[in-house]
Amino acid sequence: MDARLNSWWLGALSLLVALMPLSFSVSWHVKALPALLLLIAGLGLLLRNAGVRNSYREAWPVFAVCALSVLYTALNIFGHRLGWNAFDLPSHILLYMVTAAVFSQPLRMRWVWMGFSITAIALGGVCIQQHFLMGIDRAFGLNGGDWGAIEFAMVMLVLSLIGWVQLFYSRGHFAEKAMHGLGAISGMYGAMLTQSRGPLLAFVPVLLLLLLIYARRTHRWGHVLLMLVAIVGGGALAAGTVHNVSIPPTAVAQPASTETTTWAAQPSAPAKPAVTASTPPSPTSSAPVFVKRFADVGSEMTSYNSKTDARGAVRERLEMWHTAGHAFMDHPLAGVGIDQFGVFARQQVAQGNANAAIAKYEHPHNEYLEAAATGGVPGLLVIVLIFAVPLGYFARHALHAQDSGIIPSSVGVAIVSMYALCGLTDNVFYRAMPHSMYFFSVLGLAVLLSRMKLSKEMALRV
Repeated sequence: MDARLNSWWLGALSLLVALMPLSFSVSWHVKALPALLLLIAGLGLLLRNAGVRNSYREAWPVFAVCALSVLYTALNIFGHRLGWNAFDLPSHILLYMVTAAVFSQPLRMRWVWMGFSITAIALGGVCIQQHFLMGIDRAFGLNGGDWGAIEFAMVMLVLSLIGWVQLFYSRGHFAEKAMHGLGAISGMYGAMLTQSRGPLLAFVPVLLLLLLIYARRTHRWGHVLLMLVAIVGGGALAAGTVHNVSIPPTAVAQPASTETTTWAAQPSAPAKPAVTASTPPSPTSSAPVFVKRFADVGSEMTSYNSKTDARGAVRERLEMWHTAGHAFMDHPLAGVGIDQFGVFARQQVAQGNANAAIAKYEHPHNEYLEAAATGGVPGLLVIVLIFAVPLGYFARHALHAQDSGIIPSSVGVAIVSMYALCGLTDNVFYRAMPHSMYFFSVLGLAVLLSRMKLSKEMALRV
């Protein structure tokens, strides 16, 4: 392949990789085109290039746990005699195991990272439009509707973390770093507009970890401290701009009557509280929505009662986690079957063992309890390995990486840590958007670091 054609080839691959986060975040059918082209390219590279296969061998622990996840899912479905529709999303891992081959090529990673930051800026703009111009309380992006707000927030915060890593280590010119900074801020603010507590809580320790790694490598502790103060101050100011725009700020909600529903009935939309504009707001209702939402966590936890009071986002999670624990204890070896938590929960409701508030849910809003309930001990072990093995792989590279390897290894640490923490309060793999973002990024970055290590070893031999 002559130099000009090779340059075009690498540029095209780089642009396709840069487009992938955007393709995960939209619902248009054309979004499958970048993934299809990368699949064809990756398959060709694997079949024709021994160097690509060597990169896979070096990254074998990450690929092994991903393959194990696919295998166990298939065996679980077969053992429980479930329909193979449940295998649809897990099978996408096989796709990303092949597309990862393009990361073995010397991609123009500056293009890739810039594409990620531009995507964060664009999606942040969508959130601003939805919240302030369309009057939507919780922005949800372009894929998944309002039920996808949490997963969308998680992807936005992953893009924000990638922007922060670029801001720390990128050696580009000022305009390039400014674009990454804007992407980092847009991702954070867009996630705030979703009002999703779990991803935002997970984001804080991950960002602190990245700041700690940066300070340790550069010894610029004062600079990091000033940056942290600026982030906290800016975040507090930004949080104050988030309001429940669909309800007049001077209105006071009157408590709605409590209703009892059976699990077999379709869950009705919660009754809209009556509002009285003439009544002055109480201290709670006039507080910023962020303060109120986080304050609600403690009150819901203390007032939770499985029999009498299990409604509300936090109480329903507690009830689902309680039920998932029962599923695991009752079926410790193989679980109740992939995607069968909802069926089990409704059975428990019908038998009087669970509150009817959770009958509408298909997943328990905790990735670890989902794995334990539906897959038993093996399923729980697989999900722990899905996070632990890549995290160890990226952390090892981050601790010993030279300047060229610190960006991909730090991004890998950030992505895995973010998903592992988000998994404590939500299911991070049951929708295509976050599922694809994780496996595409983790497998690709593993191959990229492997290729960089092999190239360095070959250079030392010369």
